[in-house]
Amino acid sequence: MTTEETAGQRTRTGTRSGLGESAPRPDGTLKVTGEFAYSSDLWLEGMLWGATLRSPHPSAWIRSVDIGPALAMPGVFAVLTHEDVPGEKFHGLELRDQPVLAVDQVRYQGEPVAIVAADHPETARRAAAAIVVRYEEREAVTDARRAVFDPSCPAVHPRGNLVRHQPVRVGRTFEAEVVVTGDYEVGMQDQAFLGPESGLAVPAEDGGVDLFVATQWLHVDQDQVAPCLGLPKEKVRLTLAGVGGAFGAREDLSMQVHASMLALRTGRPVKMVYGREESFFGHVHRHPARMRYEHGATADGRLVYVKAEILLDGGAYCSSTPAVVGNAASLGVGPYEVGNVWIDAYGVYTNNPPCGAMRGFGAVQACYAYESQMDRLAAACGLSPVEIRVRNAVSQGSRLATGQVIDSPAPLADMLAELAAMPLPPAPAPADEPDLRLLPGGVAQTTHGEGVRRGVGYGVGIKNICFSEGFDDYSTARVRVELAGDEPQVLVHTAAAEVGQGLVTVQAQIARTELGIARVTVAPADTAVGSAGSSSASRQSYVTGGAVKTACEAVRARLDTLRAAHPELSLEEVLERFGPVEETREYRHRPTFPMDPVTGQGDSHTQLALCVHRAVVDVDVELGLVKVVELAAVQDVGKILNPSALEGQIHGGSAQGLGLALMEEIQVRDGRVRNPSFTDYLIPTILDMPPMRLSVLENPDPHAPYGLRGAGEPPTLSSTPAVAAAVRAATGLDLPRVPIRPEDIALSPVAG
Repeated sequence: MTTEETAGQRTRTGTRSGLGESAPRPDGTLKVTGEFAYSSDLWLEGMLWGATLRSPHPSAWIRSVDIGPALAMPGVFAVLTHEDVPGEKFHGLELRDQPVLAVDQVRYQGEPVAIVAADHPETARRAAAAIVVRYEEREAVTDARRAVFDPSCPAVHPRGNLVRHQPVRVGRTFEAEVVVTGDYEVGMQDQAFLGPESGLAVPAEDGGVDLFVATQWLHVDQDQVAPCLGLPKEKVRLTLAGVGGAFGAREDLSMQVHASMLALRTGRPVKMVYGREESFFGHVHRHPARMRYEHGATADGRLVYVKAEILLDGGAYCSSTPAVVGNAASLGVGPYEVGNVWIDAYGVYTNNPPCGAMRGFGAVQACYAYESQMDRLAAACGLSPVEIRVRNAVSQGSRLATGQVIDSPAPLADMLAELAAMPLPPAPAPADEPDLRLLPGGVAQTTHGEGVRRGVGYGVGIKNICFSEGFDDYSTARVRVELAGDEPQVLVHTAAAEVGQGLVTVQAQIARTELGIARVTVAPADTAVGSAGSSSASRQSYVTGGAVKTACEAVRARLDTLRAAHPELSLEEVLERFGPVEETREYRHRPTFPMDPVTGQGDSHTQLALCVHRAVVDVDVELGLVKVVELAAVQDVGKILNPSALEGQIHGGSAQGLGLALMEEIQVRDGRVRNPSFTDYLIPTILDMPPMRLSVLENPDPHAPYGLRGAGEPPTLSSTPAVAAAVRAATGLDLPRVPIRPEDIALSPVAG
């Protein structure tokens, strides 16, 4: 296989730069030109195509399944149901509650019921549609509040509807001079990656299977797939295929077990590729949330207490809901000093689509509510939105609501001051000479500026980095130095998933920096090396970066010993005489601990990251159209590893936050998805994203490799409340729900 064919997987990085420089992405050009090989491009001679039959009902008993019509179709090689699962019938990230194929019931619209392998993708789809399933519909549980608080509500699972309740209890004073309350709601956001779920399963001679798949966590896939196939883990080998985005949705299984079952049954490779509509049903989404907050403060705006109820709809299966609840609870008051806290965070089963990991992971929902509250508190105290935040900002040495001390730099007040000092964009043009391209509605000429008002809003977010609450969070790296022709080269091998964030580039930069060797190859990520954990929680630069750094240091120590013993030899001569030098190392961050189940206290997080946003918007208050004129952000990343990649992370996170604020929502009615397409599920385009002003601070975290601080998620938190606050400022409306729809503005009496 050539380097170009596998760029982004096995990558020659040549003589490019080390840490701190914008080393170009080796997969960048290929992705821009359309030459990059994604998982949906996989191909083997003689392969079959897989398809899935999914439930049309959010809640029903399965009374019978007739696969005969599908088996009778020419070109069909296999039709499988739950009866054909060779091993365990259930899987799951934190709780194995999700069936490989529905057994006796379905709990959400889109649940897999049967799978088909055929010699053509259209034949497979037609065969799946020919399967006759007799359902007996039953009442669907679709209201999360009723699910957990109404004793008469049906149970989605035998153990009930509560996945996790996490309280946080601090202090005893819940009275104050100024009190503001609010009820807030966050809709169900989709990760909306451009590359739908896909992969190729190949039966192996040893009775196992080789699976090439787009995923975020190779080893946890292996841990779930192998028991379902009834195979030992060593016979289920996974290799990362080209990933077209992830943002959390690829942490759970989709087609992995299904393709493997079909491959083992037919003895032929089986490829599965979801269409866009199926992708909406085939992965988890961001938890929709309903939140009730009460903030109490002194007359001059100093926080006295915060009370909050955070209700997260986890949908039909557990996925990562317990961890999402933990994040929402522990970060539920934001980066503010407050001595009295009463939080109740709940994760709930319903018959809505399953929800799990998405960029920001519980902290996004809470951030929207507590930041909306800070704006209300500012107004009640006669302070500016910036001043209320500065007066209550955490700093190094502050305690979170969980009692955890922030033991690294947290210059929030300075970040807010820098943000507020950034120049604002020019005022809009007069109505008699507008540039229509710059107005809400654009060249559709919905306005010439007569109904347009400008607003400015601020948002602050705090996000945990790496896994929390006692999870054994580590990564493994194998580093080898050898001669390639007449020059030394480094081979870096980890199981860390490159999902578009630039991890392949950073691993090579670390190796080049630590070993001083320009020629670095990053091997394909697979399960032939120890686990690297998930490409989520903004953790890979920290944990896999730490593993690569540690392995490089071990290799360097051995090389130094050899060269000290043979000072007359060059590095090339040492490698030629003594052969390659290879070391494998695991890297773990400092331990974390579970939150106390009653008080919520505990050092549950490894690292915390801050980002602050300012949004400037123009709003057509008559039509409800919003134009985001500018986003400005200040973020502390500890240490910049790759400036251009970092800038891309901040821009991308801000775009997803903007999307949640103004347009992105899976519309679910009575448990049924109404908009499973990119025609009806709207995401920001290049025309929706404004120019951005960025200021990136480097205050090293002494506990992290190179002092770095995970950077991918924090911008997603603070951008949403900043945009919402700016729209409120322009309209004078409360707007307690995101995404803000045009009718929320146009059908409400706008303040004068």
